[in-house]
Amino acid sequence: MKKPWELQRELLCSVEPCYQADDNETIWEENASGPENLQDIFTKLYWHSQVPGSRAPESICLAYLQAMENRGYDCRGGMELVEKGYKAYEEDDIVEMHKLMYDIFRLADNAPKDEKSEYWTQRFYDSFEEYAAAVKFPKTVEVDMGEDLVARQHAGWLGQIIGGAYGTCIEGYTGANIAKKYGKVDRYIRKPNTYNDDITYELALLLAYEENGKNTTALDIAREWISRIPTGWSAEDMALRNLKAGILPPESGRFHNAFNEWIGAQMRGAIAGQLYPGNAYEAARCAWMDASISHDRNGILGEVFNAIMTSMAFHEKDIRKIVRDAIDLMPADSEYGQVVRFAWQQCLTHDNYYDAWMPCELKYQKYNWIHAYPNAAAEVVALYFGNGDFTETLACCGGCGMDVDCNAAQISTIVGIIGGIDAIDEYWKRPIGDELDTYVRGLKKMSIRELAERTAAVARKLK
Repeated sequence: MKKPWELQRELLCSVEPCYQADDNETIWEENASGPENLQDIFTKLYWHSQVPGSRAPESICLAYLQAMENRGYDCRGGMELVEKGYKAYEEDDIVEMHKLMYDIFRLADNAPKDEKSEYWTQRFYDSFEEYAAAVKFPKTVEVDMGEDLVARQHAGWLGQIIGGAYGTCIEGYTGANIAKKYGKVDRYIRKPNTYNDDITYELALLLAYEENGKNTTALDIAREWISRIPTGWSAEDMALRNLKAGILPPESGRFHNAFNEWIGAQMRGAIAGQLYPGNAYEAARCAWMDASISHDRNGILGEVFNAIMTSMAFHEKDIRKIVRDAIDLMPADSEYGQVVRFAWQQCLTHDNYYDAWMPCELKYQKYNWIHAYPNAAAEVVALYFGNGDFTETLACCGGCGMDVDCNAAQISTIVGIIGGIDAIDEYWKRPIGDELDTYVRGLKKMSIRELAERTAAVARKLK
């Protein structure tokens, strides 16, 4: 194999001088215009954007400060920068927008600790080994690894895709405002499609495991991210930037990543449980590894929580028992553990999902609607009051609001695995059919049934 310098030398020697027009400065302008426009578009989106599916407004620059304050840092002076940035956006001053975005990131990433913040009173789990030593995992349960496994994987994937399609057009709003507009959301609000950014990361994990099996590492999964996923948002965007700069997991999830306790890892936990049916320990370990690419601490626990519930769904029919057992595997001295326990307590002391949800929404109101905490609470409430019924679980999930598509996709996977394909009404299945559309390079169109078969095949190898 030739060395880099040899290839470079060949390139140098293979070209001859060519005539240059007197106005060649225009070539610089032409070559720069494409990347410049892309950077300008992305920067504007950081100041003001709308969620693609629901048109809910968001500002990543503002959210960056919010996320850092949630994590116990003093971002004093940040709001002055935000106000200047909003003014620059209104005036379409792209130069000032670029400067102020940089200023916000610099301020937040160098913010001092707020010693008064309750965030610092919890225990932090910085490795899977620390976490695993703090909880008691159940024994592995043997499950049918034959055709029944394929059928359950199929129901799980179909449930996830339906949940994502259901929630996409109502994410980013409160449950009260959703109900005011649509009433009880026990139906598709619009014609569903299967495009969803959340599932892309699960497909990347599956591909890594197909290639590497039990030897799969976080770096293997990260390489699939870089090669397959064209763009990310919030924590995943920061992680992709880090990865492309050579910052590897787990630092890719920690370095200058204010969003690493948001929902991005929690929204992709189901696949880890699907690869390790009946084995909560290995599902949790897989989820921890995957989450470390883009998240840290409580953000990682979010993926572990969903992975454990999904794994248990292959052998346990009682959804409330699954939720309770998964909560027991979240350390009580972590903030995440406190969140899911609070939500569970509200379920026990209220008669309906909405009355149980409202104390959760109030308690976690300082967190962004994309943060893991309010959405973990919404999952617990929806699963408890949905009680295994596919449609009712979705309705409760939509009624809580927040990041509905992420939550609905994850919990619908669990309910789908438990009840099987036949427990999902034709109303939900018919518009989806068997085709999954994605923007993952190399997997633009997939058969959902074939995806289930591939997932089952990997699960068998891992067993």
